[in-house]
Amino acid sequence: MEPIFFPDNHSFWYETLRIFGHIAYGGADFGEVAVTAQRIVPDDYDSWYDEWLATADRVAGAARTAHRVSARDGFLRASNYYRAAEFFLHGNAADPRIRHAYDASVECFRTAAELADQVIEPVLIPYEDTALPGYFYHADDSGEPRPTVVMHNGFDGTVEEMHRFGAVAAVERGYHVLSFDGPGQPGTRHHQGLAFRPDWENVVGPVLDYVAARPEVDADRIALFGVSMGGVLAPRAAAFDQRVAALIAVDGI
Repeated sequence: MEPIFFPDNHSFWYETLRIFGHIAYGGADFGEVAVTAQRIVPDDYDSWYDEWLATADRVAGAARTAHRVSARDGFLRASNYYRAAEFFLHGNAADPRIRHAYDASVECFRTAAELADQVIEPVLIPYEDTALPGYFYHADDSGEPRPTVVMHNGFDGTVEEMHRFGAVAAVERGYHVLSFDGPGQPGTRHHQGLAFRPDWENVVGPVLDYVAARPEVDADRIALFGVSMGGVLAPRAAAFDQRVAALIAVDGI
């Protein structure tokens, strides 16, 4: 499609489209995205950060004094806007604005999760001498074993973004979901300094150990879903771990 904003900057337009794409599952509002995009100075990374941060701060601030439903929706959008704010700053990993926006994004998402209609349980998955952050989405409270989708993002996407990249959609269709950040992904990179590894089966393996041991999971019906760079990593893991009953690779290529 022809760019609505940033016609001369494919990266800015692509990331704006990415934010628009989250509207379907509550991660953005068209008007908020459009007004923010109009304020951004084209080709100016600092302006991108400043304007998305301002929108996120405003939306989160309104959510803090809102009715439960409005608060849930506001925190969910603010989480995505904070995520977007720091996207173009990674040329300098030590830039304090990255951690500020990232931590605000996670905090807003977890607040929204506490207010959600479905149960979204923050989890820590044992991995080597540390733990991987993630969320377990309960399709229902019956406790009966259900098919489960294990999902992760790619290089720049967060585990919180997976809420809108398939987690909610899967829950609506009767699946439990376990989403996680592996080594090199934001949740472990920012707080533990973990780097990516090519043998992704050694990441997914402990995740499958964890999820298969949960009583509400049917261990014979576990799917693995990877997005973006995760769509390249997930097939590698599935090739070496026969517990993966189905594979979904949305690799962006």
